[in-house]
Amino acid sequence: MRILIADKLAPFVAGRLQDLGGSVTIDTTAKEAALTARIAELDPEVLIVRSTKVTAADIGAGRSLSLVIRAGAGVNTIDLATASARGVYVANCPGKNAIAVAELAIGLLIACDRRIPDNVAALRAHRWDKKTFGAARGLNGRRVAVLGVGQIGQEFIRRAQALGMQGVAWSRSLTDAAAAALGVARAASPEAAVAGADVVSVHLALAKETRGRIGESVFAAMRSGAIFVNTARAEVVDHAALARAIDEKKLRVGLDVFPDEPTAAQAEFAHPLCDHPAVYGTHHIGASTDEAEEAVGAECVRIVGAYRDGGQIPNCVNLAARTAADHLLVVRHADRVGVLAHVLGVLREAHLNVQDMQNIIFSGGEAAIARIAVKGAVPADALARIQSDPHIFAASCVALTE
Repeated sequence: MRILIADKLAPFVAGRLQDLGGSVTIDTTAKEAALTARIAELDPEVLIVRSTKVTAADIGAGRSLSLVIRAGAGVNTIDLATASARGVYVANCPGKNAIAVAELAIGLLIACDRRIPDNVAALRAHRWDKKTFGAARGLNGRRVAVLGVGQIGQEFIRRAQALGMQGVAWSRSLTDAAAAALGVARAASPEAAVAGADVVSVHLALAKETRGRIGESVFAAMRSGAIFVNTARAEVVDHAALARAIDEKKLRVGLDVFPDEPTAAQAEFAHPLCDHPAVYGTHHIGASTDEAEEAVGAECVRIVGAYRDGGQIPNCVNLAARTAADHLLVVRHADRVGVLAHVLGVLREAHLNVQDMQNIIFSGGEAAIARIAVKGAVPADALARIQSDPHIFAASCVALTE
């Protein structure tokens, strides 16, 4: 099992993957065309990345590539459509960095309220200015709007509540009962959530529905002087609208994510928001704690172990929730070599495509039952041919219901 690791992971990961029987190559310099060439050269079965983008060219370059693991929560940096078309599993490590990201969001929030970076800069410039920096609103009793209540959003809510803040939350799937369990009010929309809030913290996953969702209408609903924090994905925010709102509404902003971030760990980077005195930024480091990296590393090892053993791939994000199957063929048969080959041969002759298949063995190992989901009804003559095998006890086809 050949494994290519294209980003820095916890130090123990390579050794544990070798214990699983993997031949491990680590190349954290392979990006873009260099990654494509490296995949073509090594032909790995497993590719593990963190922030490195995985393109259609990368997936196509590896004839043996069967599994791509994103050592993080999102998979927006991986070409899911190409991976799915080539039958390549894509898995991620959700929730393993939730606490780390929530901690950074709280840190940015406090930094904005108390202007900590400006304090430090003044002291390093040998300037004492208690008069300017002594003015702060404080967080206890303030209202915080949380946009997105996945595992990171939930961890942020718990920490904000520990600071005495009152929460209101929105996500597409949040129910009244779930909001009550979290101790927050449920808002019907992002605009309703941010109205009257002293703080807005974004924890949305990037999807077609969330791309650019935090835009003009959301910033228009925010109160003047509010604090805005984004530690999720840059793409969920309209940054032109944010830039206007900073000046028009005197917002203070904490950002861990920016548009068009460099792919390298160290590089030149310039963005107008970085130069704005009201913006405090970090270098997309939300998940970069030892605790989070170790948890993510252990999850990557677990996923590779399941793949090696032929089990279900944990956290796989590109398997079909529903297939085109509309009928189920059920075959009770003796557990003998060639029985299922006979069944599949008949289905091929009938031009019926198999969408899913499960073969369950009974105790004693003498008999089994095959459940084969197909698109289209199995004709009576095909059923008769299936049952012509003396090792088949019975076969039936039923229509699947919604």
